Amino acid sequence: MTKQNFFNSVFEVVKLIPYGRVTSYGAIAAYLGAKSSSRMVGWAMNASHGLEEKIPAHRVLNRNGLLTGKMHFGGNTMQELLEKEGIEIENDQVKNFKTLFWDPEKELMKDFN
Repeated sequence: MTKQNFFNSVFEVVKLIPYGRVTSYGAIAAYLGAKSSSRMVGWAMNASHGLEEKIPAHRVLNRNGLLTGKMHFGGNTMQELLEKEGIEIENDQVKNFKTLFWDPEKELMKDFN
């Protein structure tokens, strides 16, 4: 799979994350059959900011629920977008992360591989 195809697959998964829920880079990578590619998922999220189509990249966090990608949103935008969806943030971390966590392997049929 080329980098662009991988990025497009990541974007398709991210668009399916429900409003008010979050997931992790690693969960997306595992779903796409590339478990060791969580960093590449992060690169895809960074690249999504330049797309015409809106990708809800703010819903993708690290495995502990930290807003590690917030610097790519400018200012406090990532936190503000999550809070608009009713997600509570404290010290750059989603409160109730495990409760709000959306696992694509459990939620979606494996149709991107």
